[in-house]
Formats: sequence, structure tokens, C-alpha cells
Amino acid sequence: MYEIAIIGAGPTGASAALFAAKSGKKTLMLDSNQSVTKRAWLENHYGVMEITGPDLVDIGKKQAEKFGTTIVEASVKNIVKEDHGFVISTEDNQYEAQQVIIATGLFADLAETIGLEIKPGTEPRIKTIIAVDNAGKTSIPGIWAAGTIAGASMHTIITAGDGARVAINIISELNGERYVDHDVMK
Repeated sequence: MYEIAIIGAGPTGASAALFAAKSGKKTLMLDSNQSVTKRAWLENHYGVMEITGPDLVDIGKKQAEKFGTTIVEASVKNIVKEDHGFVISTEDNQYEAQQVIIATGLFADLAETIGLEIKPGTEPRIKTIIAVDNAGKTSIPGIWAAGTIAGASMHTIITAGDGARVAINIISELNGERYVDHDVMK
């Protein structure tokens, strides 16, 4: 069983996976390969002069994988709450996780399928988002949401930060104390 499963591998999902795996949590990231970032050209991402969206997505996945994230290319069809956590179903497999982060960007179909509380979107062309509290918790305990699907601005720098923020909140809850990840130069 995974401790944290992330649905989505764009900047939000990969950032969440990076923090989760780096903290030592057994982490799964499910990638439907539909990130809108794959169509972007970025010159407004802090720390990067310019980069293609596909390159940014690939780097994010490699960073998450470096720290132990298992990445599976599959579309999630359903998430069901069980006594021990959640069963996440794709076309071909099922995965178990204690906590789930939904980071599906523009796509609210999964949220609607599993019965999450949704509300009107806040960004242009984003019709529906998942209702979340300040920590990123949804209407189903143990399922969290981050990034554009949770109402964050769809700029990659913001969605990546939101993925990290929600992952840190989950890690903190699982650990029973506030988690902080600061690396220092040696």
C-alpha cells in the first residue's frame, strides 16, 4: 500500500510527489499524459530562463522518481474509500493508498465520478473545481486536491507550489508534526 497517491503528473502532481517521496513516504503518481503544460512555452517560471512545457513536465517527473516515486502511466477511472484507505482503479489495475491528492488540472470528471463537492471555477475557461479547505482537504476525508483543479491560478509556478503545499500538509498530518524540507549546501 502506498502512503500517498497523486493523480496527475503535471507541475502540481510532480511537485507533490517530489515532496512526498523525499520525505520518505511511499509515493505513487498516476500519469494520464494529459497535462496542459505539455503545450506551453514558459518564460515566467522563477529560476528558469525559458523552457518548453514538455521539458518542465519531464524534469518534474524525473525529480519525483529520483526520490522513489513510482510513476504509472494510466488514467484513473475511480477511487473508492475502504477501511484501510482508498482503492484507486485504472483501466488495467488497482492501487491502494492511505491518502490521495487529485492534481488533474483542467479535468473535473474524476472528482464528479467519486462524488467530491465541486464548485464553479475561478480561472478563465475553468468551469469546475473541487471545493477544498485551506489545507487542500476535500469533502471526502483522506482525499486532497491541489493546483488548478483546487482553484489555484493555472500558472505553472503557482500550481507547482500548491502541489508542494498540499503534500507538506499531508506529510505533517501523517507525521503528527509540521514537516519542513530544507536542503543546505555542503
